[in-house]
Amino acid sequence: MTSVKVRPGDSIDKALRALKKRLDKEGVMKAVKAHRFHSKPSVKKRAKSKAASKYKKQRM
Repeated sequence: MTSVKVRPGDSIDKALRALKKRLDKEGVMKAVKAHRFHSKPSVKKRAKSKAASKYKKQRM
């Protein structure tokens, strides 16, 4: 579980910003969005292949 320690005197906005940054870095939000809806295995395979080809093009 991701947590952020808040020091006395720190604002809530600063703590929320730190939490959001940490969640982004750990990839939690991306995983939640990916598991939000069910997708067929063939669709997953096609998306994975498309992402791999896109990554391969960027590396060249």
